Amino acid sequence: MKLKQLSIFIITALFLASCGGAESTSEADSSDSTALNTDLILTDSVLLSFAFVGCNRIDRKDTANWAATDSSSANLNVLKRVMHEVMELERQPDLFFFLGDIVLAETNLLRLNSELDHWVKLYNDTAQTGPMSATPAIEVVAVPGNHEMLTYAQYPDDTLHSEFPLAGSTERWMHYMKDFMPTDRDFITGPDSINNQMTFSFVRGNVAFIMMNTDTYNGPSAEYAHGREGLIAYDWITAKTDEYHNDPRIDHIFVMGHKPAYTRSDLDTTLHFDTIHAGFMQSEKLWAQLMEDTVMAMLSAHAHTYSRNQPMGHGTYQVIAGNGGSKNPEFYGYTLVNIMSSGEVQLVSKGFDNDGKHYYDPLSAEEGNMTITRDSTTLIWGENSTSYKATYKE
Repeated sequence: MKLKQLSIFIITALFLASCGGAESTSEADSSDSTALNTDLILTDSVLLSFAFVGCNRIDRKDTANWAATDSSSANLNVLKRVMHEVMELERQPDLFFFLGDIVLAETNLLRLNSELDHWVKLYNDTAQTGPMSATPAIEVVAVPGNHEMLTYAQYPDDTLHSEFPLAGSTERWMHYMKDFMPTDRDFITGPDSINNQMTFSFVRGNVAFIMMNTDTYNGPSAEYAHGREGLIAYDWITAKTDEYHNDPRIDHIFVMGHKPAYTRSDLDTTLHFDTIHAGFMQSEKLWAQLMEDTVMAMLSAHAHTYSRNQPMGHGTYQVIAGNGGSKNPEFYGYTLVNIMSSGEVQLVSKGFDNDGKHYYDPLSAEEGNMTITRDSTTLIWGENSTSYKATYKE
């Protein structure tokens, strides 16, 4: 994050507000001064807006439950409502990010292939999901989650893990989801390019986005007999954060991926790094680099909840938006970030209660389950006096 725009805005406002101050002593003059300040505030406008959410796939026991899903394994009720409500916003976002676990999969390539195929068809069916797919003004970007990249297995020689890399998952994702990746993206080249195709970056206006595959394929090796989950392209990602940090055209940097860097366990209320499954292997050293390069926030999902915090007490935020439809969040919804002309970065999380008899059938707005603002703040680099703690519904 860079503060030059905000500084210029504040200095200009103070200068204009002080013009003629020594001569303006009447009540009328005082009210004129107030009007001038109000006008200045009202000139602040949205330069860029984006929405994000992850984890919409249904539970494994519901794969044949047509009240919950179809062949895509998406939570249909929640996905449709979120997409329709985003399209009904007065100021639609310029970008919409799906942060992984859009399908259940996590078994074999045949299932992954089928579910991704049906998910894309569902997305493009405007009669079901609304006109987002037919609205070129909204750029839709997606990254995979563990359910698209891994397979469930149990091995006696590796009791710490129950998910392992699925060979061929990279190719399947690229086959079906390539249209959800910007054509002008920067990407990894060289000998590691095949496995790293889903890690990339791009720029929109004065904002840089770095998209991470947090379960990059890492197959069997001498060190990991069955492969290893939770691998990111650390060197390339940190080279990009450094590049954007030193680019005078970039004022804000966001890093996104399915798995978060910091996690909480049920027994431990403090934030910590998890390098086994809840997070990814290089999370600790990545976070140090995000702080050094003044990355505004890391946006993720994986945990079926919504939360916002500054793990170091200041600086880079971690926002988890895994409340896209999978089981257990207190509320479903999406999160918006608005980049303002003043340099301010506004975050608003909107949602509706997970209050149905089952997680896949929340009450509708017509039944009184309205979408409301759940979290709202300005993302500042210093210590933010507020946070939003993760909550779950069993």
